[in-house]
Amino acid sequence: MAITIRETFTVRAPVDIVWRFVTDPEMVVTCMPGAELQEAVDERTFLGNVKVKVGAITASYKGRVRFTEMDEREHTLQMIAEGRDTSGGTAKGTVVGRLRPLPDGQTEVVAEANIDLTGRIMQVGRGMIQGVSQQLFQQFAASTKARLEAAQAGAAAAPDVPAAAKPIRLVPLLMQALLAAIRRFFLRVRRRDAGSGPT
Repeated sequence: MAITIRETFTVRAPVDIVWRFVTDPEMVVTCMPGAELQEAVDERTFLGNVKVKVGAITASYKGRVRFTEMDEREHTLQMIAEGRDTSGGTAKGTVVGRLRPLPDGQTEVVAEANIDLTGRIMQVGRGMIQGVSQQLFQQFAASTKARLEAAQAGAAAAPDVPAAAKPIRLVPLLMQALLAAIRRFFLRVRRRDAGSGPT
């Protein structure tokens, strides 16, 4: 199952500070739900795992992330991630990130991921996997934004993030994705009815 996720968000911090953050795996992993960094093989290759729980199913992907491109002048990067679940499923993906300085000293972050999944996690269905993945990206964006902006504001401590890698609880995320789909459906119906008008 192949899915594509794209997320754009703005951080109230200079582009150089945001760049240092997103190219530091030890910092990035603190903002990724269920992720844990285990070992730095070299300056561009890292080993770790991600735990995912769906109902009674828990998948633990162990694998490698490698930065294949890092252009500090253009503030663009690409990484390839590969993981294998203990039950035999796999996850492979490419993530591309681009940072753009804004005139007011803020930074726009654009991240796009193309992920291919196999194994038990596919039982929840393509639509739900897409929705949940988008929710996880949004969580990562919100956590990254909060940490960087707190540091810029001179906060004594960054907002709380999980110190240990806890399994991603997909049931609440599935419900969020389902509710979002329902809201979109009713908005389409309302717009259609409003457009038809009285006869």
